Order: sequence, then structure tokens, then C-alpha cells
Amino acid sequence: MVRNYQKELDRLLEGLDEGEDAPSLLLHSCCAPCSSYVLEYLSRYFRITVFYYNPNIFPAEEYARRVEEQKSLISRLPCLNPVSFLEGEYLPERFYSIVKGREQQPEGGERCFDCYALRLREAAALAKEKGFDYFTTTLSISPHKNAVKLNEIGEELAREFGVRFLPSDFKKKNGYKRSAELSGEYGLYRQDYCGCVYSQQEAQRRRERSETTSLQ
Repeated sequence: MVRNYQKELDRLLEGLDEGEDAPSLLLHSCCAPCSSYVLEYLSRYFRITVFYYNPNIFPAEEYARRVEEQKSLISRLPCLNPVSFLEGEYLPERFYSIVKGREQQPEGGERCFDCYALRLREAAALAKEKGFDYFTTTLSISPHKNAVKLNEIGEELAREFGVRFLPSDFKKKNGYKRSAELSGEYGLYRQDYCGCVYSQQEAQRRRERSETTSLQ
């Protein structure tokens, strides 16, 4: 049976209190544009800490730019409950270590799943350490990310660490469309590749193919 993670989230949110009694959520964020709709949506129900942990991002200048964009959005986006920011360690060698041997795989495969797990594991461990009520990630808002795999990883880590995982498929209910609208409203930097050097190279190849086709 195919699960509808958005409906599962809707049912969970129905039972939550808004305002001061809202539970705490550690929200792993991949970038400001993806987090925009998620923050607008979930800040009614949770006291959110955005956890920016993305050792996959290449190069370091790109990482720094995305961090500052995330901070800027949080400072400007109106939310019912206050949103705070926490940056994880930027250690690219951790990413390269876990994807070793999968460098040439196409985007969206096992290499990406390992990257999901690396970032979600760090979020789950921190959520447990700091006593958050829930943890989740913004990653499922992207049409290019595997929401089923993300939820499977999140639920497995929830069992391992003993902290609740918030199911999601944020692209549903026009979530991705809304994130694009908010990105325009706030003038957010929207990168043209996921983050790692391999996705950057793949994006470059797509551009080259497109340019070649347009000249024919």
C-alpha cells in the first residue's frame, strides 16, 4: 500500500496546540528557498529551530552563501512562533567518505540516499541530545528528491534515537509552487544544482546539452 505522507502529517497537525504550547521541531534545512514554504506552513504548529547541516555542498563559497541566505530568510519571514537557527559543522570529508565508490552514479540514486541519511542522522542525534519533540527535513519539498526514501530513513532513525520523526511530502498541496513564490517575494538566491560537486557537474552537462540543442 502506498502511503500518503502529506495526509499523515495533516492528521498529526490536527492534534497539536498552536502558540506558546506548540511542540518543538528540529527542522533540517537544505537551503532557504526549500525552507520558505515549510517554515510558513509549520511555524503555526511548532517552535522551530532550523538546523543547517549540509557537508555535501560544494564549493565552500557556495556553502557560505546558502548559510547567509537561510539566516536572512529567517530574520524576514513572519511566523506565528519564533524560529531560531543552528548551524552544524561543515565537514565535506564526511560526505566524500560516505559516497566513496558512488561518485559516477546519476543524481537521485544510492549516492543521494546516503547523503539523505548522513544529514538526517545528524539531525536525529541532535534532536535527541537537545530534547526536541520532533525532527524532520525540508528535502521532501523538491520534486527531485525521493520522499518515500526520506521518510523511510527518518522513521528508521526515529526508532534508533528514540525521538519522533515528522512525516512529510512538502511538495504536496502546492508546496513547491509556494516555495517558488516566496523565493520571488523575498528575492532568494535559487541555486541551479542540489549542492554537491557531482550534482554541479551534472547540471553543467545539462546546460551544455541544452545549448547544443538550441544551436541545431
